[in-house]
Amino acid sequence: MRACLFAASLALAALAGTVAAKAETYPSKPITIVVGFAPGGPTDTVARIVGEHMKGTLGESIVVENKPGAAGTIGLSLVERAAPDGYTLYLGNWTVNVGAVRTFPISYDPVNDFTPIALLSSSKLWIVARKDLPANNAKELVEWLKANPGKANAASVGVGSAAHVCIVDLMKRSGTNFQLISYRGGAPAVQNLAGGQADFGCLEAGQTLALYRGGKVKIIGVASNSRWFGAPEVPTLAEGGLPGVDIEFWHGLWAPKNTPAPIVAKLNDAVVKAFADPTVQKRLAEFGHTLPPKDKLTPQALYAHHKAEADKWWPMMKAAGIKSPGT
Repeated sequence: MRACLFAASLALAALAGTVAAKAETYPSKPITIVVGFAPGGPTDTVARIVGEHMKGTLGESIVVENKPGAAGTIGLSLVERAAPDGYTLYLGNWTVNVGAVRTFPISYDPVNDFTPIALLSSSKLWIVARKDLPANNAKELVEWLKANPGKANAASVGVGSAAHVCIVDLMKRSGTNFQLISYRGGAPAVQNLAGGQADFGCLEAGQTLALYRGGKVKIIGVASNSRWFGAPEVPTLAEGGLPGVDIEFWHGLWAPKNTPAPIVAKLNDAVVKAFADPTVQKRLAEFGHTLPPKDKLTPQALYAHHKAEADKWWPMMKAAGIKSPGT
């Protein structure tokens, strides 16, 4: 019996030594950051800005690999099955890690079956409307919707996306009824709003700021408890008369479950150093994103934030019957 215990102890010690050795030499080859969306979008942009700086800290190339499909869950599932060695990471956002994981079929726990690395940047969502919509604030929008039940149409982006859930939340909180038109992405939704084919939508502020500044669309209000630094003159929906609609398009970085703590620490350190760089700060600010405070850059803070968002939004999505087609 003692011999067996001694042999087991030796095996565990050898395994621990192997893990420590791998962590000590990590990284020794390029690291892949999987993004579940097409190139050029906000999440892809965040990955390339942050990854570029992480490359200098870690001393190895960072490859951004785009795996679009099923609102980001195709890429997320690939990372869930990847080896927990720190060489395959997932840079996700609210849409996939909170919304899509409750609307598309997956076989894993989206909160507990990944290793959190760091909370990344976030951006505001706001209610964008065609420029000739007869409403200029949240109160007037609700009044107009109630006066025209079922006639208005709102631009949505995919099922379970932040844009979609935001609009459904607005509908529930305001007690109104209108049609939802689902677009493949933010770009065509924005185009139809600017062209007057859609009445309004809940879209990322940075993506639509130029149209707002150019007078092509109007902004009803920011879907947050605070105003957006990119357009501080625009009030929140609560200030305009519709409290409670508060959703932010945040990003995070994860590794597969059971990734060794020393490797996670090295990756987290690279993110912290990236966000401390004024150039990275400037590039993300120009993109309309804000950075979390330094005390929120820990793996534990990402886990807590992710869980809190899931606890907040999953019951609402279930109650609203939000699910992907065919499920």
